Amino acid sequence: MSAQDAAKILVIEDEAPIRKFLRISLESSGYVAIEADTAAKGLAHAMTEPPDAVILDLGLPDLDGLQVITRLREWSRVPIIVVSARGRESDKVTALDAGADDYLTKPFSVGELLARLRVALRHSASVAGASSDPIFCVGGLCVDLGRREVTIDGEAVRLTPTEYRLLTVLVSHAGKVVTHRQLLKEVWGPDSVYENQYLRVYMGQLRRKIESDATRPRYLKTEAGVGYRLLDE
Repeated sequence: MSAQDAAKILVIEDEAPIRKFLRISLESSGYVAIEADTAAKGLAHAMTEPPDAVILDLGLPDLDGLQVITRLREWSRVPIIVVSARGRESDKVTALDAGADDYLTKPFSVGELLARLRVALRHSASVAGASSDPIFCVGGLCVDLGRREVTIDGEAVRLTPTEYRLLTVLVSHAGKVVTHRQLLKEVWGPDSVYENQYLRVYMGQLRRKIESDATRPRYLKTEAGVGYRLLDE
């Protein structure tokens, strides 16, 4: 891939050693890294040099990273991966609900970060180029959104309308963590965002229908205390 074609990754991080580590890691993997040590510089870069993805620290000196996410989401759908020392489940949920696509807690492995980045970029590209009725497939699972058909290894799977809606929401965010609150809102409506029991029951039913072993799911992964992720590879 030429430098002109390489994906541009905006790194908003105030700690110079971590910023340097991220830049070296990204560039060695063929990306172009753009650095910003404050929220103001990061937002300015995002407007003047729109990146393909953003890696964001929450603990910035001039503005909390959550506010950066909110401001970016006012006008951009760029993938945002949070890399933060804040490791509480509530911090992850808040960032994801604000519009982040993924969340890694420091310290993290560069391999995992790059894998999450590839997923985010692939999802962004698929959304940008998707037809109105795409077909999503991973492993033996296929979801034909046009025909409203779900198959496992070529065999039809019968889902209830609610189970199908839950699966399609996860498909639309494949590879990304979707919080409990977001799933409840999109499947059951804004008045049900605290009804976690609904979600647990239907997720259990869905797993029993599409997983070969519902206790060790291959496709529908749990992000403990945060939400669920439908694998896309």
